[in-house]
Amino acid sequence: MRHSMHAQRAAAALAAASLALAGCSRDAPPVATGGDPARGRALVAAYECGVCHRIPGVRGARGVVGPPLAAFGLRSFIAGRIPNTPPNLVAWVTDPPRLVPETAMPALGLDDQQARDVAAYLYQLR
Repeated sequence: MRHSMHAQRAAAALAAASLALAGCSRDAPPVATGGDPARGRALVAAYECGVCHRIPGVRGARGVVGPPLAAFGLRSFIAGRIPNTPPNLVAWVTDPPRLVPETAMPALGLDDQQARDVAAYLYQLR
């Protein structure tokens, strides 16, 4: 009886873990931001975000001041404290110091559509 109970608990734990991991699939659809990832990638390159960040898909983006942006689309938080939602990410890339005053990331002067495009690009990094 005791062995059966352990087996049932282990099976239940495995099932729960499988369900939790299913939501973290690399094949998950991109998050809707109202932006265009290709334009976002071009903006990330034009604004030289790679001076501070390592960014896959952006030539020469080898910065080490800010965090690497690989797998950004899988992250739960922006700047380690803001829930990673499309409205929050658009607000963050628009004006980071407004959300986290002590951040080293500057406001780059992106308009709303540019911020949506950059967010779309970042969310596709998985």
